[in-house]
Amino acid sequence: MRRIGSDTGGTFTDLVAADGRVAKLPSTPHDPVEAVRDGLRLLSSSNREGLDEFTHGTTVATNTLLERKGAAVALVTNEGFADLIEIARQDRPSLYDPRADRPEPLVPREWRYEVRGRLDPRGRELVPVDVASLPPFDPVIEAVAVCLLHSDLNPAHEQAVAGELRARGYDVTASHELSPEFREYERTVTTVLNAYLRPSCRSYVADLVSLAPKVGVLSSAGGLVPASVAAEQPARLLLSGPAGGVAAAAAVAAACGFPDAVTFDMGGTSTDVCLVLGGRPEPVAERSVAGFAVRLPALGVHTIGAGGGSIARIDPGGALVVGPRSAGAVPGPACYGRGGAEPTVTDADLVLGRIPADEPLPGLGRLDRAAAQAALDRAGLTAGGVIAVVDAHMEEALRVVSVARGVDPRSLALVAFGGAGPLHACALADALGMPVVIVPPRAGVLSAVGVLTAARQVDLVRSWADPLDHTGAAAALEQLAAAAAAEAGEPATIEARFDCRYQGQSHELRVGEVQDFHDVHERYNGYARRDQPVEVVALRATARVAAPVVVEELPVVHRERVVGPAVIAEEDCTIWVPDGWRAEPHETGALVLRRSGDSSPEGAPGTLRR
Repeated sequence: MRRIGSDTGGTFTDLVAADGRVAKLPSTPHDPVEAVRDGLRLLSSSNREGLDEFTHGTTVATNTLLERKGAAVALVTNEGFADLIEIARQDRPSLYDPRADRPEPLVPREWRYEVRGRLDPRGRELVPVDVASLPPFDPVIEAVAVCLLHSDLNPAHEQAVAGELRARGYDVTASHELSPEFREYERTVTTVLNAYLRPSCRSYVADLVSLAPKVGVLSSAGGLVPASVAAEQPARLLLSGPAGGVAAAAAVAAACGFPDAVTFDMGGTSTDVCLVLGGRPEPVAERSVAGFAVRLPALGVHTIGAGGGSIARIDPGGALVVGPRSAGAVPGPACYGRGGAEPTVTDADLVLGRIPADEPLPGLGRLDRAAAQAALDRAGLTAGGVIAVVDAHMEEALRVVSVARGVDPRSLALVAFGGAGPLHACALADALGMPVVIVPPRAGVLSAVGVLTAARQVDLVRSWADPLDHTGAAAALEQLAAAAAAEAGEPATIEARFDCRYQGQSHELRVGEVQDFHDVHERYNGYARRDQPVEVVALRATARVAAPVVVEELPVVHRERVVGPAVIAEEDCTIWVPDGWRAEPHETGALVLRRSGDSSPEGAPGTLRR
């Protein structure tokens, strides 16, 4: 089988073939699939065999949301609940900043419609649904989100409303088909997001389907879903690309003997970090993207606007600020020579000698150090100042996924990848006292490696109607696991979990057995209330079908031992080994960087080229 994995980022599009060949091209924001096609042609020129399977991770859904380029969406909900998505939760985006606002709702007030009908908290009917009470919609409406109270327990009312609207010709997302979980606000927002993204993402996925006989798309949970699912449920694709890198980084770290780690992916536009314990990336049932709650399975990736293309400037208060605005692929950093005039992190790294000016970058050629210095000079900035500020931002992100979750970073490895991650990793490891930095093979395209080697995955969830009555819960979980296995369609690894909490708590922990909850709670929070009743609020089952290609089977990248200070210029990334550090090759092809007891000679850093 000839299989190729691809990851489309904000600055570069990366492709990796099962035989280890790599293509890295500047992304094409006007048509993201164009760069993918170009990459496939490059890989095909050296291998004439037909493509059997294409797997893809993408930022298209995320960018559509960030840029507010989605569809005109109507929301249908119960009488009295049209303002739920605007009222939201009582927590504020920034507790002490009165000017910090939530993002503007994706559905304006005049496009929110109410329907008569009501279910009680157990899903029993109180008032029959009346589809005739639906008023005519504004003619500009392109898609409809339907989210009715307690439809996670009983979808009958939603099914009636969705059926009526589909008969009228509307593209309808119903919450029970996408996110059948309790918490009305989060479920409503997730449903609206899916309706908002679907028209544009459906067209994008249709273009992908033409590339190979079999196409899979990476979900935010780190597993592949069929193209048909990706087209209908694009909310599952928010932050799909970073999830691939996390999975591959976790596999490399475990193979190097470090099952506990933090993954650090610094690309051109953003930095993504994730905690890995016992070789498994941390999963979450819900996350926030651009300020919107997404109630779907995902990896616990924390993202900040700090990448190689992040623009540095002096703010009105006179402080040096880096990001979140990025130069992106077009025009890119000043040193790219494509018309960019504002200084970026990449320009600062180049001026400091961490990126060799005479080393050509894929699709860009040699970088212009003079242009980078000129951009910094125009802005009144120093390269060292820019790097210090962006490193501080990334250090804080690493603390969010480690220290803030009760995990000591001094016990973790830092797995650095992305085009810029290995340039900054040692400084961050020094700041947090982390003992080792691992740079995986093909680090600059590791998200594409993760997409290539991702398992096919089915995630199912079911709300539990009576949290304190566990009668039948174990049998229901077995049925859910069987349903996930059946949907996977092949022999699969099954994981089944309960979402549990103490009565009165508002957040849950996942456990394999309800009786394990007290121990798990104590491990996460430092205490347990063993005399308190435990609530079961949801059941979860995941089925995974392993990929025919795994990370450890890819051809080994041969590297050499390096003592810092040194620059290692590779085809897909650049690695900075500072003074006081050494890099040792591992049998997997990874570089393992540790602090060296030997003092390195003074002078300009050397360069090791690939």
